Amino acid sequence: MSNLERDPAELVAGDTAVIETGTIEILEPRDVPLGGPRAMNVRRTLPQRKRSLIGGWCFIDHYGPDDVSVSGGMHVPPHPHTGLQTVSWLFAGEIEHRDSVGSHALVRPGELNLMTAGHGISHSEVSTEQTTMLHGVQLWVALPSAFRDAAPFFEHKVPVVGRIGDADVRTFVGSLAGSGTDATVFSPLVGAQLTVPAGSTIVVPLDPAFEHGVLVDAGEVAVDETPVPVAHLAYACPGRSTLEVTVGETDARLILLGGEPLREQIVMWWNFIGRSHDDIVGSRAQWQQEVIGGADPDGRFGHISGYDGSALPAPELPTVRLKPRG
Repeated sequence: MSNLERDPAELVAGDTAVIETGTIEILEPRDVPLGGPRAMNVRRTLPQRKRSLIGGWCFIDHYGPDDVSVSGGMHVPPHPHTGLQTVSWLFAGEIEHRDSVGSHALVRPGELNLMTAGHGISHSEVSTEQTTMLHGVQLWVALPSAFRDAAPFFEHKVPVVGRIGDADVRTFVGSLAGSGTDATVFSPLVGAQLTVPAGSTIVVPLDPAFEHGVLVDAGEVAVDETPVPVAHLAYACPGRSTLEVTVGETDARLILLGGEPLREQIVMWWNFIGRSHDDIVGSRAQWQQEVIGGADPDGRFGHISGYDGSALPAPELPTVRLKPRG
């Protein structure tokens, strides 16, 4: 999914607050409208001012349940990405994905679509005509410097179901509780959906080298006795080997994300990730010249076959130069 904000903030990520190992930090979402008055709204919990990364995970958009008859559904024209992977995971609905490496795939509930942008890719996302309700998460992973200029590619995976106590576990990145995929990642990561029955308590095993986030999609949930409201993210720093999740009177659905701290600074703006202001300026200029201006539609970001419509122009850059922090 594209970041369709009209005035996207430029962000240098990498310097975040340190919390004690036993503390659960609650991150509140902010509402972000994607486009015009009938467009979808998403709830964004990452990045934000006090925390911008969880391992390599750098972007969490949570949307729905969204009535397509009201919002018009998802219609994201061709747009670029650099220096990242997009992780698409649905709870309900169906989205058609096309990209400039020739991929044409459907995003369906319980199935992973992972797109590695590397040096540069473009893609489009459109909810299908059969879709009446959209509900899911769109996630980005920042590629480490050594791999951020890798050749772009696309993968589709279906995780096997594992168990933690009474909970179903569908691990779409990495492995957890007997569930997982062989999806390509470039830093140690885990990403999983946990469906926990009402009245249950489960103990989730963790890699102590990872920091973790737990996004609550539905249900009354406490993480290590700390209440976590729906659409909020509970953060736990490295050093933990378990998290206890307690669920109230209705079934809960959670997204668990984790990874080894990236230990790199990144600059995010619109749909680009780089390491400097100049990286972002260069990527934007190429997109505008090659694709929007038509100078080389088969250049860095390639061409998408089968999409009927124009590509998405980049917003104007901010007037202030952003310098990475040490």
